[in-house]
Amino acid sequence: MYKPTLIPEPDFLAEKLHQQKEDTFDSSTLDLANPQVLLETLQKLRQMVIKEGEDIFLPWRSHIQREVFLNSGLNLAHYMALRRHDLRPLQAALIPWGLSSLGRLEARVMPSLDAVISTLEAICQVNPDTLPNRPSIQAFLAGDQLLHQQAEEILGQTKAERQVRIMVTLPTEAANDTEFMQDLLRRGTNCVRINCAHDNAEIWQAMISNLRKAEQETGLGCKILMDLGGPKPRLGRVTAPKHKKRIHQGECLVLTHDSPKKNPNNFQASCTLPEVLDRLEVGATAWIDDGRIGARVESITKKGVHLRITHTGLKGSKLATDKGLNFPDTDLQLSPLTAKDREDLDFVATHADIIGYSFVQTADDIKLLQEELATRRLHPNKIAIMAKIETPQAVSNLPELIMQAAGQQPFAVMIARGDLAIAIGYQRLTEIQEEILWLCEAAHIPVIWATQVLENLVKEGIPSRAEMTDAAMAQRAECVMLNKGAFVAEAVTILDDVLTRMQEHQLKKTPQLRALHSW
Repeated sequence: MYKPTLIPEPDFLAEKLHQQKEDTFDSSTLDLANPQVLLETLQKLRQMVIKEGEDIFLPWRSHIQREVFLNSGLNLAHYMALRRHDLRPLQAALIPWGLSSLGRLEARVMPSLDAVISTLEAICQVNPDTLPNRPSIQAFLAGDQLLHQQAEEILGQTKAERQVRIMVTLPTEAANDTEFMQDLLRRGTNCVRINCAHDNAEIWQAMISNLRKAEQETGLGCKILMDLGGPKPRLGRVTAPKHKKRIHQGECLVLTHDSPKKNPNNFQASCTLPEVLDRLEVGATAWIDDGRIGARVESITKKGVHLRITHTGLKGSKLATDKGLNFPDTDLQLSPLTAKDREDLDFVATHADIIGYSFVQTADDIKLLQEELATRRLHPNKIAIMAKIETPQAVSNLPELIMQAAGQQPFAVMIARGDLAIAIGYQRLTEIQEEILWLCEAAHIPVIWATQVLENLVKEGIPSRAEMTDAAMAQRAECVMLNKGAFVAEAVTILDDVLTRMQEHQLKKTPQLRALHSW
C-alpha cells in the first residue's frame, strides 16, 4: 500500500532539519545506463527533495489556515526543491527504460518519484520493505483533482469537452443589454470581468443584474471577477505642437505634474499619478500604451520629466489620454491599494465572486487586501482573490504570494502578459509564463491566461494566424480572458471551438495521443 509523505508538525520539522546535513545532487557524471545506478540516483534525489522541501515548507506552515491547501503547499515545496537541480541527464536516462522522464510531475511530485522508483526496483529485482511503495491511482491523481476542484470553485463549472474556461471583459454597454449577456453565456462564457478602473458602482450593479437575468434565462452559471484598478500611472491631458498629430523616434515628451501647456514646442502630457515622476532618475526606461512607444528619461527639470522617444511605429505613434505608463526599472513605491480601490471595495466585497488584485508584489500586499476584506465581510476568507502577476518582483515572490493568499482563501493567478512583457522583456516572457504555469500547477492554483488573446478578432472581426496559435497555447491554463471589443461574442464562439479541439490533443503539459485522421 502506498504511504504518501505526511505533513509533519513544525516542531518535528525543525528538529529533523537540525539533524540533517547539507547534500548536493549531480547526475551528470554517473553511469545512468546501469539500472542499479539509476535506482540509487533516484533514491538519493527523493531523499533530497524531502529534506529540502521540508526546509522550504517550514516557514510557510504558519500561514496555512485552510486544511485543503496543506498538501498543495507541501507539494509546491517539494517541486521547488526538485527544480533546484539540473535533472536533464537523469531524464534522458529514464526514457530508454520506458519510464516517466519526470517532465509532467508538477501536480504530484512525490507520487511521481515513488512510481518511477518502484518500477526500477522491479527491474533491478529488489523488494525493499521501506518506502517508497507504488502509489495508488487515487494518490497519483490526487493533485490533479485538487487543481480541478479549485478551478471549479473559483472560476465556475464548464462542459466536459472543454475544461478551460472563457472569461470576457464587459463593456459599459453590458449595463443596458440583457440580450448581450445571454448571447455571451450561450456561446460559452463561464466568467465575466468588470474592470473597476472604468465606470462606477451604478453601472457595475446594472451589469451584474443583467448577468443574473441572463443566467435565469439560459440556465447557465457565470462567475463575476471585479478587477480593482490599482495604482496604474497613465497619461492625463496630452498637448502637441502645432500641426503635429504623431510623435516620432528621437522627439521629446515632457511629463508634467500639472496640466501641460497649450501649443508647446514639444509634446507634453500630465501623469495621473504625479508622485511617480518624483521617483524617476535620468536614464530610466519608460514605455507608453502597452509598449507601443518606448522612451528614456533624458533630463529632469522644473517643467517636468523629459523623455527621449526611442521606439515608435514607422509613421510615428499617437499619444492619447488614459494610455498606460510603465517604468520597468524604477521602484515606484506605490501601494497596490489606492484610495479609489478602497472605496470600490465597499461594493466589490459584497458583489464579486473573485477580486482581481493589480500590481501585487509581496506577501504583505496580499495581507493588506485580506485586512481590508475583513472590515467589509463577515466571512472574508470565502471570497476568492486573483493576483495579477505583472512585475519581476511578483514573479520572484510568487511562492510567498501563493502561501499568504491560498493559505487563507480560494486563490487564482492571472498572467498579465502585457505589463509583464514590458517589465521583464518580451524574450523572457516566453519562458516566465511557462514557469508561472508550472509553479501554479504544483500548488494546485488555477491560472488565467490574459492580455490580447484573439485581439484582432475581438476588435476587427478577423483573427491573425499568430493569435490563433496563442489561443491554442492557452489550453494549458484553467481560464482564458478576452478583452472587450465589437466582435467579442464571435470571439467566444471561435475560442470555444479552438479550446474544445485542443483538449483532444493537449492536457496541461501532456500531449493527448488521440487517433490522427489527417493522414
